[in-house]
Amino acid sequence: MRRTIFYEKHLAHGGKMVDFGGWELPVQYTAGIVEEHKRVRSAAGLFDVSHMGEVRVAGPKAEAWLQNMMTNDITAMENGQVIYTFMCYPNGGVVDDLLVYKVSTENYFLVINASNTDKDVLWFHDHVTEGVTVENLSPQYSELALQGPKAEEILKKIANFDPASLGFFRFVENVKVAGVDALVSRTGYTGEDGFEIYMPWDEGAPVWDAVMKAGEEFGILPAGLGCRDSLRFEAGLPLYGHELAAYITPLEAGLGFFVKLNTEFIGRHALAALKENGVPRKIVGLEMIDKGIPREQYEVRAQGRTVGRVTTGGYSPSLDKSIASALVEASAADEEEMFIVIHGKEKKAKKIKRPFYQKHYKR
Repeated sequence: MRRTIFYEKHLAHGGKMVDFGGWELPVQYTAGIVEEHKRVRSAAGLFDVSHMGEVRVAGPKAEAWLQNMMTNDITAMENGQVIYTFMCYPNGGVVDDLLVYKVSTENYFLVINASNTDKDVLWFHDHVTEGVTVENLSPQYSELALQGPKAEEILKKIANFDPASLGFFRFVENVKVAGVDALVSRTGYTGEDGFEIYMPWDEGAPVWDAVMKAGEEFGILPAGLGCRDSLRFEAGLPLYGHELAAYITPLEAGLGFFVKLNTEFIGRHALAALKENGVPRKIVGLEMIDKGIPREQYEVRAQGRTVGRVTTGGYSPSLDKSIASALVEASAADEEEMFIVIHGKEKKAKKIKRPFYQKHYKR
């Protein structure tokens, strides 16, 4: 298994290490998943996300090429902006969901899912055309995610720029955090305000130490994979392989906002037909009425028959309830009462609105 530059930091904080897509990463620390989750919601948490993939797309045809590869509108981007988008197969299924950072029309920085890095890079190279270069930069970067309502105050203490000047889904290059060269974006995967900090692979340790020290007065905690998942789940953020997959389209996942059908991209015709004819399945939110913890792939039933499966489920620390997202037949999506089969028994659940948790941002 591969280790990030922060491996020793994880051990020092009591990190319980697990195999995550070939990386040895902390699922939780001494405080535990629930406390880490609540601290991110109330103050701040620091995540090691160095396993994520980074790719540079450059060249005189970079913008046009990316537009053909992505569902969102690349041509509408401003320099210094970040957008969320999908890459799709011709049938509309998802290759990956990712972030695109625009440096210029000839220079883009892509952040892709760790488990999909090799697949995505191969997909890029299979489709690359003249006037475009694609470079896998993943081994060159360490990445930390500082998340929570106190993130701005913490970062301000150790950065050479004012984080308050950075808008949501915007980024700055060539700045310093704790004296280390960095790219910083106001992005995250928790449903809270926060920043993602990219720095040279072997220079990350001082940044970790500086963030933790600057966050002491706010009660910052290191945060692991466990609460990263519960935070994103509450906020209605998809996870590839769960709410999105080669067999689940963005429209079925309820993420059509990020699919611009007035542009040309791989999979557009399939998605346009799907929108016109109606999606066969939809993601719905469920809250358990009966006792039980819903888990991924558990059967969902309504009106006495199976209508779908749980995509993500578990206990919500913010709501103090057991909840689930489920991919169900469109014909059953309006059912107010459903049942999740847990250990062979039907457990009653009710339909509730997603996202389960929503932060109201100032900016």
